[in-house]
Amino acid sequence: MSIPTEPIGSLPRPRALLDAIVAHADGGMSTAELEQRQDQSVADTLTRLEALGCEVLVDGDQAKPSNLTYPLQGLTALAPDGVVIPYADGHTRQLPRLTAGPFRYRVRADSYLRAARRHTERPLKQSVVAPSALSLLYPHDSLAGYSREAFLQDLANESEAEIRGCLDAGAHRVQLDFTEARLSLKLDPTGGVLEDFIALNNEVLGRFSEKERPRLGVHTCPGADLDSTHSLDVDYAELLPRLFQLKVGTFYLQLASEPEPERVLKTVADQLRPGIRVFVGVTDPIDPRVETAEEVRDRVLLAARYLPVDQLGTCDDAGFAPYADDTSTSRDLAFAKIEARVRGTALAAQALGL
Repeated sequence: MSIPTEPIGSLPRPRALLDAIVAHADGGMSTAELEQRQDQSVADTLTRLEALGCEVLVDGDQAKPSNLTYPLQGLTALAPDGVVIPYADGHTRQLPRLTAGPFRYRVRADSYLRAARRHTERPLKQSVVAPSALSLLYPHDSLAGYSREAFLQDLANESEAEIRGCLDAGAHRVQLDFTEARLSLKLDPTGGVLEDFIALNNEVLGRFSEKERPRLGVHTCPGADLDSTHSLDVDYAELLPRLFQLKVGTFYLQLASEPEPERVLKTVADQLRPGIRVFVGVTDPIDPRVETAEEVRDRVLLAARYLPVDQLGTCDDAGFAPYADDTSTSRDLAFAKIEARVRGTALAAQALGL
């Protein structure tokens, strides 16, 4: 396929895995049994993606509790009353709060990548949490003996080690999930928080060479949890010029659910620079209707009016289940949307004579 197309990351967990997660939490299943169920779900995910013709695969985050908190599994220096993330439908997600340092990841994403590699030889992309998201763990009040500056340095070091671990494990690309970017403009319209997020992420990304940069990407969207968003009402144009300051070779942008896609594409075209590729969202994970391949084709052709085809790719707007307990989208529906993306992108390439 001459226009690359990739999934973003998370996929709904099968019922057997969801039941196993509950049983493990209640003490009715061993960790070894849970890990076996997770591995089975990863294998099934990879097999189904391959069958749909996906050239680049993901493990669907089947072993992650969420794409935000997975590094914290087993970390004890946490309290439950951290930052609250409000969604448009009224539900919330809450982060934990750090209670002591030094901060260290307990789980790194390269472990998921290595586990998935046992089941396929196709290119594997690995999503990782952006350090900016985990910076929200530090409390507003300083921690005794552990300054915010020391925490941010530890966080940057941990994030760099995770990304390097994924690259060393052979990741086709390492994708930073930066869903808090647009939300930050809702919480702080001055853009100060966003600037801090960009600076922290670039502190980490700047440690990688120009040769490594094409294998680094960033994904942003207005959230996609329980069929709701947290910041779709924030003007995309306020985010995009700052987003393109990030030192990566690939950008994955939500677009299918955007009310004014041409306006967004014009903004992206203004920010586009040589040597990067932009994957635009052509399927909406929180829309229960499966897009047709022809709809996807037309979305790709629209994007090709504004972006050079050799710098264009397609993706889903977001992951389908960023939190393990999100069952708002069925597993079969998610794969049906992925199939539409793959087929529609191929139709667009054909229409463009590629």
